[in-house]
Amino acid sequence: MHDIWNPWHGCVKCSEGCQHCYMYFLDRVHGRNGADIYRTRAGFNYPLQTYKNGEYKIKSGELIRVCMTSDFFLEEADEWRDKAWDIMKERSDVKFFLLTKRPQRVKQCLPYDWGDGWENVFFNVTCENQKRADERIPILLDLPFKHKGIMCAPFIGEVSIEKYLSDGQIEQVICGGENYDGARPCNFEWVKKLRQECEQYNITFCFIETGTNFIKDGKKYHIPKKLVQSEMALKSGVNFVGKPIEFKLTDSFGLDIPQNELYVPHYGKNCDKCGSKLICNGCSDCGRCK
Repeated sequence: MHDIWNPWHGCVKCSEGCQHCYMYFLDRVHGRNGADIYRTRAGFNYPLQTYKNGEYKIKSGELIRVCMTSDFFLEEADEWRDKAWDIMKERSDVKFFLLTKRPQRVKQCLPYDWGDGWENVFFNVTCENQKRADERIPILLDLPFKHKGIMCAPFIGEVSIEKYLSDGQIEQVICGGENYDGARPCNFEWVKKLRQECEQYNITFCFIETGTNFIKDGKKYHIPKKLVQSEMALKSGVNFVGKPIEFKLTDSFGLDIPQNELYVPHYGKNCDKCGSKLICNGCSDCGRCK
């Protein structure tokens, strides 16, 4: 996908949400070990890659999800992280979505010139159940980031985050069920409760997928296909658009980029069925829909 940057690959399991990690599953399918951690070669400098005419492949204003097959704050990646920060600083015109299960490591891993945060970095913590929400969100709220969010995925237990939303720091909440081997069930009642809490504080909420095993109105559903999971999540009607997230993106000279010069997502014919459309970067023009 064009909106993912994996500067390194592989991870160390650290909490309940890691038990049936999708990355470990997919690596195993391809004869690899998800616990093998390495810096990617062609992918490490992806945000800086250009076409032959010199234009960046990633346009100003795009949102790039970072380390979707690892954790950006993984201890084993400490030697590579400074260079990754340098890339994000150089592309101050691009939004970078960071997600971690290790917020306790973040403060010691920030760049020397971080200050109170960079405008183009959107920091999120994973809260797969109430235990991890109560452990990680207070750390999130205490860290110096301009933009903060929460991801309840894999959503394996009821979570209430209302007490963390009142001060306005949280700008977006995402949730989704678990997939692949041994997927634990996601209950729609948990999803609705989380959505209600977000709506109360006008915070964008996105239910991206049901997961393989989904419970609704007391009935269990087995939904192995991820496309169907996404469609069912959207059809549930719980997605909510809250107050906009305003990123102040700048060019290489530090000047604000006018709104009319920023990337505007466009969508393919299947996007209107997708639960993630609300938060995604748009169609990558890969041709699969044709």
